[in-house]
Amino acid sequence: MNIVVCIKQVPDTAGGVVFNPDGTLNRAAMLTIMNPDDKAGLEAALRLKDQYGAHVTVLTMGLPKAEDVLREAMAMGADDGILVTDRVLGGADTWATSTTIAGALRNLDYDIIFTGRQAIDGDTAQVGPQIAEHLGIPVISYAEEVKVEGDSVIVKRQYEDRYHEIKAKMPVLITALSELNEPRYMTPGGIFDAYDKEITVWGRKDLKDVDDANLGLKGSPTKIAKASDKVRKGAGEKKTDLDPKQAVDYIMSKLEEKHIV
Repeated sequence: MNIVVCIKQVPDTAGGVVFNPDGTLNRAAMLTIMNPDDKAGLEAALRLKDQYGAHVTVLTMGLPKAEDVLREAMAMGADDGILVTDRVLGGADTWATSTTIAGALRNLDYDIIFTGRQAIDGDTAQVGPQIAEHLGIPVISYAEEVKVEGDSVIVKRQYEDRYHEIKAKMPVLITALSELNEPRYMTPGGIFDAYDKEITVWGRKDLKDVDDANLGLKGSPTKIAKASDKVRKGAGEKKTDLDPKQAVDYIMSKLEEKHIV
């Protein structure tokens, strides 16, 4: 069984975000982490490796420093890492990103592709399903449980206040929720092994069956009209001279005024 996990190095939002003049994120200027949903997908792949001896490859698209997130994944137990990086790929929206990743995946053999449900720097939940569409394979999204049965996968898929149980033949793409599992930690031995391995680096020339018109910022149909940091709320109104009954009456009057109650 061959499994590919698509992971993304995302800004650590606790440390704030930095924008370029064109409205895109300045990723080089921010602290980064592995996207949480992607880490859950990685853990799901590693559990299948533990159970069936699967070969797990991690793939990311990004700046050269995105190699760090591949090393982290390999230290957790992934076998190989592939970095897709090229200046012409910068500024990509979900369409251009999924086109690029699909072009890279066409070089690989895979039975299952895992992606996260969505990335915390975009929250679109579009890239995984778009990759599947480009590759012409089924997709099961919002996975909260994954099992393998013969040449098929059975996935418990979150759906509002219930769940679907879906069976699909491999190859298949699965998008993972962070609730899917509790990702394992890196081990000291795994860290040493990860830095002994070579990371495969691919550029534009290594992408199969893609058109330059669909890559990077120029190939992105989504245009950013405006970008800003998180709007900070004011301190609000403070009342310190009320007794408990007056305080309750005051709060209720404000709730009624705003038609909350």
